[in-house]
Amino acid sequence: MHKKYLKSFTGRLIITALFAVLQIVLYIATLVTLSTYSIAISVALTVISIITVVYIINGNKNPAYKLTWTVTILIFPLFGGLMYLAASLQTSTFLFKKKAAKANAIVEPYLIQDTKITDEIRKKSRTTAAHASYLANKASFPVYKNTEARFLPTGEVKFEVLLEELKKAKKFIFLEYFIIQEGVMWDSILKILIEKAKAGVDIRIIWDGMGCMSALPKNYDKVLAGLGIKVMIFNPFIPVATVIQNNRDHRKIVVIDGHTAFTGGINLADEYINAYERFGYWKDSAIMIRGDAVKSFTLMFLGNWYMAHPVDKNITDFLHNPVMVTQNAHGYVQPYADTPLDGECVGELVYFNLINKAKDYIYIMTPYLIPDNELLTALCFAAKSGIDVRIITPHIPDKWYVFEVTRSFYGQLMDSGVRIYEYTPGFVHSKTVVSDDHIAAVGSINFDYRSLYLHFECATLVYDNPAVIEMRNDFLETLKSCEEITPESYKKMRGRHGLVMSLLKLIAPLL
Repeated sequence: MHKKYLKSFTGRLIITALFAVLQIVLYIATLVTLSTYSIAISVALTVISIITVVYIINGNKNPAYKLTWTVTILIFPLFGGLMYLAASLQTSTFLFKKKAAKANAIVEPYLIQDTKITDEIRKKSRTTAAHASYLANKASFPVYKNTEARFLPTGEVKFEVLLEELKKAKKFIFLEYFIIQEGVMWDSILKILIEKAKAGVDIRIIWDGMGCMSALPKNYDKVLAGLGIKVMIFNPFIPVATVIQNNRDHRKIVVIDGHTAFTGGINLADEYINAYERFGYWKDSAIMIRGDAVKSFTLMFLGNWYMAHPVDKNITDFLHNPVMVTQNAHGYVQPYADTPLDGECVGELVYFNLINKAKDYIYIMTPYLIPDNELLTALCFAAKSGIDVRIITPHIPDKWYVFEVTRSFYGQLMDSGVRIYEYTPGFVHSKTVVSDDHIAAVGSINFDYRSLYLHFECATLVYDNPAVIEMRNDFLETLKSCEEITPESYKKMRGRHGLVMSLLKLIAPLL
């Protein structure tokens, strides 16, 4: 990172932080000042807080969020209630939701389920049918045949395959990422994109406003526009205290000509391919699909693109791009997305379904293990029922406080029979779940509150495809580089960091 860029970013970050803190301080100071001048105001603020707590408790929010807000309001009764109301009733939130709903209404009619496929699945397996039906009927993401799936076990492998596929593009390239950062990986990709743009290929990029705030220079979107590349900055970060800033685009999507797509945990930055070391060896993964199922990823991208850009006259031009698939096009493939704005926790419910319907084993790889009560109960019950439940987490953390919360869940899980492993060479960023040699999920969705409730996410379910076995084998191979957490080692962790774990666990929904 150049010193000039670092200095520029540091300055922007400090100014942004100061503005946000100043707003919160002024808000609290105003309420406190008013309350000191009038007993009536103090009583009114307390009543508002009490009513707000009652409203929160009786609402449909996750219990962990209810607990966190209730504790906050009880500690700060004079302004806690108004803080919650101010966070929930912001104009920016309603406008953002309106844009998202309008864009989703444009693409959803193209997500049509072929009923012949679901009928076929129902005859073969009730378990598969249950998974597929939920996503198709409730989340509007069809299940497809005629799709090849190739699991990519590391960032280095994904990078190599991605470059090969980008060079083949003839019509369009869509990229949607939480983080894009200048370096070996991005510079190599950008070189191809510039060449393709000159050749008339439609290049579109979405990056997250907060995710890239520290990764790209100021006005970088304008630089790319000058090179013929269209850019959308998703939910640009502004120094205003608004809850909408929590809703980040955490997806990782590449779509090439409507017939090839990538997703997974890998952002476009050098640590993801170990060209730059941050936390030991960075273990990540992705999947490439080719065939009919790519249609869903194309529509996911356009659904966010249309939040800030006019609708294309012929959307179908992006959707009907047949390609010959290989002999690996076995089974079924079902890409899906999650949004924090529709009241349906798709990512969590898919994980919940996978855990509950496992018959022999379920293997999970995740950088953050911060399950809510429902997921925690499901994992514990599966292990108690004799299911082989194993989870791999990092040994070298990227965020120490999230790491401590992750470790705080080890005890209850192990007491139920779940086996926990930490990846000793470094940091696990892969988000994979594989079960019974039959079904697997890979995508951008972590086992934490932000991914499950606040972020825009995506993933792919793969059924009865060779990629499932590839993911199982990758998990078992990764276990060889892991240290299993034992009751003795966990007792030492609690002895050193028990108090910190307990305190941080209380605010886990905010991490």
